[in-house]
Amino acid sequence: MAVRPRDDPGGEPGRGAGGRADARVIGAVLAGLRGAEPAAVPARLCAVAVELLPVGGASVSLRGDGMPVQLGASGPGAARLAQLQATLGDGPCRHVLETGEPVLARDLAAADCAGRWPVFAQQALGAGVRAVYALPLGSGAVCVGTLDLYRGIPGGLTDGQLRVARLVAGVMTVALMDLPYDLRDADEPWLGGLAADHDRVHQAVGMIMAQLNVGADEALARLRADAFAHDRTALEVALDVITHGRRFDAP
Repeated sequence: MAVRPRDDPGGEPGRGAGGRADARVIGAVLAGLRGAEPAAVPARLCAVAVELLPVGGASVSLRGDGMPVQLGASGPGAARLAQLQATLGDGPCRHVLETGEPVLARDLAAADCAGRWPVFAQQALGAGVRAVYALPLGSGAVCVGTLDLYRGIPGGLTDGQLRVARLVAGVMTVALMDLPYDLRDADEPWLGGLAADHDRVHQAVGMIMAQLNVGADEALARLRADAFAHDRTALEVALDVITHGRRFDAP
């Protein structure tokens, strides 16, 4: 992912620096969301994050039953990385959902990252990503999702940039929680539309359970393993299962 150089959005330490950073973030968010339909809000906010921070991509996911629900991304590359974490059941996003703590992976090629997420790190590096910053969405007590930021060069965020990232995550949380589930005159609820892919995975898991006579956890594990073995996402395999293009048979 290409990274464009930017000045530190947090400014130099000193009186008023934090306030100027906050104002810049709010201004960028308002501009980015102008005229957006509810279903487009997550992707728009991801694009704002990329504009404000020295990252090449961003994605947002909500906590889901078994797998996170990808709601939006700044582009296809970021969307693919989010799908990769969901498929593997591993990576910074999963760790944040489990702990509620941010993960700032400065270099996926470093031994600590490679040891922590060996498969995800290898796949992300192959996609040109060297650093991942995953921030929780929600309160300190309840993590409802993650904002994942991807960068093509190693390194961390400055204090000012991290402050901006946290502000964007906070705005993301408020925006997602405030969006109406049922929209008047809409064909379907906005969240229902965004989470449709997640529902397809669950449908496929149910079919695999019946085919193999196993529980939900084992069926999801088999789906993920098959996807990884064939360099596909869990969603792609799930679509094959529910259209009867792929069947799991007991050995």
